[in-house]
Amino acid sequence: MTLEAASPGSPPASSAAVKRILPWLVAVAFFMESLDSTILSTAVPAIAAAVHVAPLSMKSVLTSYTLSLAVFIPISGWVADRYGTRRVFASAIGIFTLGSFLCGISTSIHLLVVCRLLQGCGGAMMVPVGRLTLVRTFDKSELVRAMSFVAIPSLIGPMLGPLVGGIIVGLFHWRVIFFVNLPIGLVGLYLVYRHLPDYRAELRDKLDFVGLFTFGAGVALLSYVLEIFGEHTLSGREMAAMLAVSLVLLLGYGRHALRAAHPLLRLTMFRIRTFRASVVGSFITRLGAAGMPFLLPLLYQVGLGYTPVQSGLLIMPQSIAAISLKMAMPSILTRFGYRTVLLVNTVLIGLVIALFSTVGPGTPIWVIGLQAVCFGFFSSLQYTSMNTLAYADVTPAETSMASTIASTMQQMSMSFGVATASLVTTLFIPDRFHSDAREMIHGIHEAFFILGGLTVLSAIVFAELKKDDGDNVSQHGIAAAH
Repeated sequence: MTLEAASPGSPPASSAAVKRILPWLVAVAFFMESLDSTILSTAVPAIAAAVHVAPLSMKSVLTSYTLSLAVFIPISGWVADRYGTRRVFASAIGIFTLGSFLCGISTSIHLLVVCRLLQGCGGAMMVPVGRLTLVRTFDKSELVRAMSFVAIPSLIGPMLGPLVGGIIVGLFHWRVIFFVNLPIGLVGLYLVYRHLPDYRAELRDKLDFVGLFTFGAGVALLSYVLEIFGEHTLSGREMAAMLAVSLVLLLGYGRHALRAAHPLLRLTMFRIRTFRASVVGSFITRLGAAGMPFLLPLLYQVGLGYTPVQSGLLIMPQSIAAISLKMAMPSILTRFGYRTVLLVNTVLIGLVIALFSTVGPGTPIWVIGLQAVCFGFFSSLQYTSMNTLAYADVTPAETSMASTIASTMQQMSMSFGVATASLVTTLFIPDRFHSDAREMIHGIHEAFFILGGLTVLSAIVFAELKKDDGDNVSQHGIAAAH
């Protein structure tokens, strides 16, 4: 057990001023991270042209960020306990802001990828440490209101991201996308040092360095193999060797985690059926769905010839639907239960993804918008269901580890999902460096079919659930009894 204490000089955690300002600080961090993960997708064709690479090669710029999140999120809690929440949160904002500036002045895709990794390192610390500070500052009776407030930016960011990215590319320059974070980050740094409580642990477990190395190196190498597969930059033997090394590292971590007293990620959590179904099912679902934000701007801009602003407007209905229908989702879970919702909704998401393969030069705008609304609603229902099911049978003592594992696996699946989408598209394009609009449309259409089928496969995982699993969260059993 760890004993938490505010460090000397820290603002009193219980003061009204801290409780008034703290949610805004964390909300700004959430907004920066959620906006950054979506604003870039609309600018992919413009940045690809600027750095002289094929649009599909830009996948590494997107995946490097989420991969960095996946590697560093597991140590965020330990670092905060060791060095204090105020220092770590401020450092996270500083690193994220610095990474944004360096991305904005990058002149090649390789530099851009390195700077995105730096951004991800800061982002990995920002959100978990901000959430941790809220939990330690507010009483349980106040926590729901505070957490609900800071969750709003994570919904607004994805809604504004594609449109803001399109406007910036259309009216200014793609580099401005990264410079947007600079004034927000500087103001955030000032406010953090003035108002953020500084919690740290007096008793600490040692950091699992062996686990961090084997897990981080294994995931990074596996992601790299997915990145270069199909690009013919390495021989088949070299890629097979790297794939084997990555699998050995990940298996080595699995062996280590089962033996270590305090592993980086506690794999014994997967013995809980609802947690296992949630995390594994979420991973497979996102392998199919996470590539959509990458492929849709390419379809609209490179394939159909829409401007970046028009592309952003076509994507925007997804987030609007997700936000507008958010209040209806608890009622759906209460009415049907987790097993039914996840089994049926998974198939619906797969069908909607596959249906995007019908979008072509003659498709009416209202049809594209309707498909975007359906995808936004079904995806939001899926993610809400999977994210809440993960905690159905987890004890209070296991909540922190469950959250860490779920967040890490989510970021991994998003990184792998973009890489998978690009890889599948590349397989159906004769020459990704010199493909015309017709070939790009054909390759993306084929990718939609395969990604839709991959999403449907996750229903196999959810079939493991029992009818009453998660009823303590959804209240399905109680509603049925009445």
